[in-house]
Amino acid sequence: MGPVVDVRTTVEIDRPRAEVAAFASDPDNVTAWYANITSVAWKSPPPLAVGTLLAFTARFLGRRLSYEYEVTQFLPGLRLVMRTARGPFSMETTYSWEDNASGGTTMALRNRGEPSGLSRLVAPIMAVAVRRANTKDLARLKARLEHGA
Repeated sequence: MGPVVDVRTTVEIDRPRAEVAAFASDPDNVTAWYANITSVAWKSPPPLAVGTLLAFTARFLGRRLSYEYEVTQFLPGLRLVMRTARGPFSMETTYSWEDNASGGTTMALRNRGEPSGLSRLVAPIMAVAVRRANTKDLARLKARLEHGA
């Protein structure tokens, strides 16, 4: 087993958990809050469920990436787990949502993967870049849901 990229980022959003989870877990909203994802296409018919396949196109570290995620766990309002079915390296993305003390939502975004080939050499740099991107994306989601921005 080679190096593992494992990044978990959280944000507090002043909106009810059901609203945050519904927006964030809808593939049709992804480009509204992920800066690096340029498109998402349903490869399976909606609605989102375990087994759903989604094709993503993104820009990351100056490269264009195309990959397919398969939904492996979906508990509406609580947790969504997707794994790459095809792509440049294996990656698992997990969203989770919890009520927080202020009446809003704590959302966690976790990316875990095992780079292969030459990507293994840059795994530490990749982890920093993923954390930076996730932090910005969660800030965009927060602004969108709290202020419509």
